[in-house]
This record gives sequence, C-alpha cells and structure tokens, in this order.
Amino acid sequence: MTANKRAPKATATEESLHRIFTIPEAPDSTLGRIEQEISQNLAGFLGDHIVAKDHLLTSIEKDFASSAIPEEPAYVSDHMHHLLDKLVAKSVHTSSPSFIGHMTSALPYFILPLSKLMVGLNQNLVKIETSKAFTPLERQVLGMMHRLVYQENDDFYQHWMHSADHSLGAFCSGGTVANITALWVARNNLLKADGNFKGVSQQGLFAALNHYQYNGLVVLVSNRGHYSLKKSADVLGIGRDSVIAIPTDENNRIDCTKLRAKCLELRQKNIAILSIVGVAGTTETGNVDPLEEMAGIAQEFNSHFHVDAAWGGATLLSNKHRNILKGVELADSVTIDAHKQMYVPMGAGLVVFKDPSCANSIAHHAEYILRKGSKDLGSHTLEGSRPGMAMLVYASLHVISRPGYELLINQSLEKAHYYAQLIEQHEDFELITKPELCLLTYRYNPKQVQLYLERCCENEQLAINQLLDQLTKFIQKRQRENGKSFVSRTRIEVSKYANRKTVVFRVVLANPLTTKAILNEVLQEQTELAQESISLLPQLFDKAISRL
Repeated sequence: MTANKRAPKATATEESLHRIFTIPEAPDSTLGRIEQEISQNLAGFLGDHIVAKDHLLTSIEKDFASSAIPEEPAYVSDHMHHLLDKLVAKSVHTSSPSFIGHMTSALPYFILPLSKLMVGLNQNLVKIETSKAFTPLERQVLGMMHRLVYQENDDFYQHWMHSADHSLGAFCSGGTVANITALWVARNNLLKADGNFKGVSQQGLFAALNHYQYNGLVVLVSNRGHYSLKKSADVLGIGRDSVIAIPTDENNRIDCTKLRAKCLELRQKNIAILSIVGVAGTTETGNVDPLEEMAGIAQEFNSHFHVDAAWGGATLLSNKHRNILKGVELADSVTIDAHKQMYVPMGAGLVVFKDPSCANSIAHHAEYILRKGSKDLGSHTLEGSRPGMAMLVYASLHVISRPGYELLINQSLEKAHYYAQLIEQHEDFELITKPELCLLTYRYNPKQVQLYLERCCENEQLAINQLLDQLTKFIQKRQRENGKSFVSRTRIEVSKYANRKTVVFRVVLANPLTTKAILNEVLQEQTELAQESISLLPQLFDKAISRL
C-alpha cells in the first residue's frame, strides 16, 4: 500500500457480520495477541497497559463525549487499540499489590478462561429452559454457602438444597441487592396475609400498616451500617429515615445497651422493628458487631435478624478466625460478597436464609416463565435475567478449597497486624483503628503534634486536627497521583478526639500478592510525602512545636 493511499474502511455486510459470529481473530492479530498475553500473564498485562498516573476525570470524559451510534463498523484490531489507549490505560489497577485501598483484589489465573467459557455459554439463570445444569450448580453453591454459615448436617441439605418449593438463598450482583432481598423477605413475612388481608406484596404498605395497626416500620443498624440499607428502605417503601443508626462503642461495634433501649422506645410507640442488622466487617474499619448479643435482642423483640457480612463473611472459611463472626449462625439471613475475599470477579453476591421456606414470601410466578413447581431460580430473586456467576464461585471453592481460602484469610489478617505494628512503631504515624479483619485506619501525625494534642485545650485540639485533616488529604492525593501505590481515605469518628469526624488513611490487605516489603515501601512513600507537605502546611508544625 502506498503512503498516500487511505486504509480500507470496514463495512457492515451479511458476510462481515457472519464472520464476527463464526470466525475468531487470527492468533497474530491484535486481539489474538492480547488474548494470549492475558491468559499467560494477567498481572503483567495489566501492569504494562494501565498507566500509573492519576488521570483527571474531565479529561477522560472527552474520550467518551459522543452520543452518536457509529454508522460505520470498526475493524476489531483498530477498536482494540482504541480500548487499550482510552479505556485500559486509564483504568484503576485494582490487582496491583501496592494498591492497598480497594476491596477488590488480584484474581486467580484460572478465572479468566472460566469467565470466557461462562460468557460463551451465555446462560440465563432466571429459569431452567435457559440455564439447565447451571440451575442445580447454583443451588449447590447456595447450599455450600448456607452450610458455611449455619453448619447444618448432610440430611438437611439433601432435603432442602434442590427442593422446588424452597430456597436456601439467592445469588445476585452484589451486597446491595442481597441486602434488599433480605429486607424484602423480612417485610413480606412480617406483613403477611392475614384473614381478609392479602399481604403487603398484594395490597401494598399502606394497607399492611393499617391492617396490623403499626405506626411505622424501622430498620436498626449501627452508625457504621452500609448505605445500601437506606437504598433498601427506599425501594421497600418504608423511607430512608426509617433506617435508624445506633451509636457504636470505641471499637466501632454497635452499642447493644443503646440498641435495646431504642427497641423499647419503638415498642412503646407501636412502631414495628422490621429488622435488626448486624455488620460483620464494616467497610470503613472492618469491625464486627456483637452478633450473638444482637441475635438475643432481635429474638426478644420478634424482629428479623440480618447480618451484612458482605466483606467479613469469607472469614468463616478460616477455622482459626471463624470465631470473629460468632453468632452469625443465629441470623435469619446473611449477605456475603464472593467478589471480595473469595477472589472472583465483580458481580457475585448472595444472601442465604436460615429457614428454607423464608424466601417463599417473595416468590413470583408467571405462565410463560417461573411456573409453580418448577425449580426456576428467578422465582426467589429480585433480578430476573442473570449470568452464571455461580460457576466461578463453584470453581473457586473446588480449586482453592476451604483450606486454601483459610491460608489466604489468615495471611491477610497477619499482614494487617504487621502493618499496624509498623504504624505503631513509627513515631510520626498514629494508628486510629486496630485491625479486627484485614482493614485498618491511621494517619500521619508527627510526634511533637501528638504530644501537644495530649495537653492542649479543646479549641486548640480542634484546630490542630483540622490541619491534620489537610495533611492526610494532601498525602493521599499525592500518593495516588504518583501512581506507585495507593491507599484510600475516609472520615470516621475518633473517640480520643471527642468523636470528631477525622480524615484517615484506610487500607485493605486482602491482596495475596502484597508483601511485607511492599507495605514498608507504602509507608516510606507516605513519610516522604509528609516531609514534602511541611512547606505547604508550616503553621501545623510551628504551632505545635511553639506550644511544647
């Protein structure tokens, strides 16, 4: 082809479309090479193609500014170059062992070819006719996860796991939908059919409250509860204000004395407690509520006890640390996200129910689909059409196995305690929350400033902490921009500072590829960035030192 000759354009023809559906790209094509590289070394591919730079979102938006659907097709290779340049290069490197601020992590190598197989099969788990073998597989996975939580015997699962009229749980896209499903079940069971009343699912919330003569419905959870619970209350019609936050103790766990007092207050007002929600692994600090005590309170007030273990549920795979979630087996329902500490791709959440008949309150049927008596999974799920993500959980449970998961969980907790020790041993860092699971929070706080904070008045303490907030934000932002490592940041109440909301670093140490050496490097980089910030926030240090 001569230099001035234009490259041929692709055209949409029956022949070209047929090729797309039937003939794979050649091994030496751009797509073929990418496929091979990903299969052989995913971590290397991502490391090579994700540019370690903090791209401004406004700049990225310019690459995706056109709303016009293309009138001309693109060659696959050309489009792959476009995706590598505009999408992959500017994505977040969640699998990087030095990016320790995310709840997503590295994936096992076998997940990629299995994901390709799952996508190629393109099963729809709403009904048997579009999923066949995937339906009993998903029921088995739900049975395995149910057993992980409730530890029933073989006879129990032989009887209930594949029952057409019952469900041990529901697979879904994540913790949010799982929590909605749990509270949906709780609402329908609380406001069930009674006499001439057909139930809340048929006649609605207004009629249900009138029939049962309740002055309202509420959900009780600690002030560390996930925002998905307010979404659930919104969707279920009880309103976001009906999610009542109960204060936590100095360890970020719900105060059960205050929880019980609130229950008594609500009873006197004739307000029904739809659900008491325990948190097993808060997203900010990784703490676990006193589940056993909460279960007792829920039973006392005849309330559905739900445990949001989206993050911490995988800890049950470790015999060594399972006791951290003591009392979870008393819950009526439990949410777990497999795409977190079970190392499968995003989009694999689930909820399990202690009572196999519990989910019948949300069962839906139709003549053309989800027929009564069938084993269609869609009859007990909020989502209709769903992919076969359970296949990846099934494969991981077999390939990694429970002892393998235990090693991963144990190592994560060991690394979290190691990093906490690094912080405590460094005179210029302050550990804010100790790790209960593999999350912890801390901040940079020079030794001189720490000494001053111990003796200054309340107003001075507030001013210093406001400057420390700026310092934390500066370090976190610069570290992210540098692209070598990443920690996230959040704001939490700190008891030693009068429960003031304080900006802190937040790290998640679930990535099995993160080493102790990397953790030392992350902290060292933060130390260097802090020194750089002294020139930007001199008043912080001058004021602290002058008062000593």
